[in-house]
Amino acid sequence: MASGSGGSFAGRAYSRAERVCGHLPVVLNTVLVFSITGEVSYLVLVGAPLEADQARTSWVGWWKAVHLLAQYFMLANICWNASLFVKTSPTIRGVFLGGEGMVQGWRYCYTCESHTPPRCSHCYDCKVCVLRRDHHCVFFGQCVGFRNYRYFLCCLLFMWSGLLYAVVMNAEVFMVILKEGVTPHSVLLLLVPWIMLVSGQVSPRAFAFAFIADTCVVGLLLVSAFLFFHVLLLLRGQTTREWYSSRRPYSQGPLGNLRHGLGSRWFLCWLSPLIPSPLPGDGIHFQVTGSLDPAVAGS
Repeated sequence: MASGSGGSFAGRAYSRAERVCGHLPVVLNTVLVFSITGEVSYLVLVGAPLEADQARTSWVGWWKAVHLLAQYFMLANICWNASLFVKTSPTIRGVFLGGEGMVQGWRYCYTCESHTPPRCSHCYDCKVCVLRRDHHCVFFGQCVGFRNYRYFLCCLLFMWSGLLYAVVMNAEVFMVILKEGVTPHSVLLLLVPWIMLVSGQVSPRAFAFAFIADTCVVGLLLVSAFLFFHVLLLLRGQTTREWYSSRRPYSQGPLGNLRHGLGSRWFLCWLSPLIPSPLPGDGIHFQVTGSLDPAVAGS
């Protein structure tokens, strides 16, 4: 009885720890996004450099308002797209798959105990099959699939534009750090500011500015790679899984692929997640325009 209770407690503790760890990337992303926004807003409103003897940037009120408006427009789009991405389920739950229309590409999922359509695959993190599954996004803890691909891509787009804006705005921070030239102190402050903080060689204020500026640069590089890769996939009409196997059997041409990925209003929907852009198709049936054989498609 005691061993059974111990096993049950250990199982519950592991399950709870797993849920907590699953939310950590979302919490970390949220903290970083709002920290970067707060730091850039401070730079715009106060124009405060790292050191007191540096001249403050003097901007007129309307120019500050333009910067803040652009900044919070990007922040709102990031948050709203991320929220809709998480809330929009791309799985087969609640979807009538049917069986009479099964053609080449349908498979049987022994975990879900159901026949699944082409481009659908099982995610062992989500524990369910996902329609037109692209990949499991560890940063949001959910799969990218047929119904939420638009929100994922638009969130990436505004994260990229926001980080690019933040890097440009932090140029003054980099110039203040490098005012003494390229020395071991300035290089360490740029690359590993937390070491300089622990050693007492920089103030907490300088550390905060340097750390956020570094985070913007690293984040911009990572998000740029993700964004450009997924834009390429979108234009090619591929998922990440299909890219690995060099298949392009569902490509409708660049414009057709944009419509199938972002909806009928693909040219407007990136401005705001509130703009309706119905997706053509149901995520179950796809028009085949090329060979389903990876060897033929990749030759």
